[in-house]
Amino acid sequence: MGSAPVPREISIAHSPDSDDAFMFYGLATNKVRVSGHKFTHVLCDIETLNQRAIREAFFDVTAISFHVYPYIQEQYALMACGGSVGENYGPMIVAARPYDLDEIRTVRVAVPGALTTAYLALKLFAPEIKTAPVPFDQIIPEVIAGNFEAGLIIHEGQLTYPRTGLSRVLDLGVWWRELTGLPLPLGGNAIRRSLGDATMVTVTQALRDSIQYGLDHREEALQYAMQFGRDLDTNLADKFVGMYVNERTLDYGEDGRSAIRMLLAMGYERGVIPHPVQVDFVG
Repeated sequence: MGSAPVPREISIAHSPDSDDAFMFYGLATNKVRVSGHKFTHVLCDIETLNQRAIREAFFDVTAISFHVYPYIQEQYALMACGGSVGENYGPMIVAARPYDLDEIRTVRVAVPGALTTAYLALKLFAPEIKTAPVPFDQIIPEVIAGNFEAGLIIHEGQLTYPRTGLSRVLDLGVWWRELTGLPLPLGGNAIRRSLGDATMVTVTQALRDSIQYGLDHREEALQYAMQFGRDLDTNLADKFVGMYVNERTLDYGEDGRSAIRMLLAMGYERGVIPHPVQVDFVG
């Protein structure tokens, strides 16, 4: 008898956030299996994943901020599932006092990195605004300490900032909806084109099955995701996961795809993104 074929190893990189953990729960715990494929998971913060995707295109599947896609579009396509999309909510500008929208354009804002979609949306809102990069989990403390007049917050900070006494100046998801009528796409999963069309489709379906498994087994998936939820109790973790893992995560929908294309096209038109973008979806 011949030996069993060696499974094809697929590397998956995503951030150690509760929403990512929730959507990858099925694959990470082998609740979802794919014949002939073995999945290895690497956990890394999104800014590092953004940088690595641009520098080396190392991982077969990688979570990215949508702002990064123009820089990796030759090496990667976008999976049609696995995205984080803000439905009339998104990254927020917060400050120690309630600035109006004209005032906020004149202050220096701490941002979670120039490759984040939050930064892209901020620059579309106010191209002239001055920014400084700060690790995302240090933005609220830095604003409280008075080192910045305002901060651009992402991840769980969108739910936890009220307890710090900071004021919300602007929700960029609300601003984007009023501007375009569309949801605000924030992050997605990219898959390496060199895997070949058949494998790209198979792996994309595997991620979709993993997301569906989490949604179908919400309590156990949420318990798994809780270990990655910074400063969130069960109720807030459930709310945060619900914001960013839902039916839209299974498939962007036509309006979701349009939103991704519009966001990146507008970024190019406004000079934030240096070259035109061709968005290709798998699945």
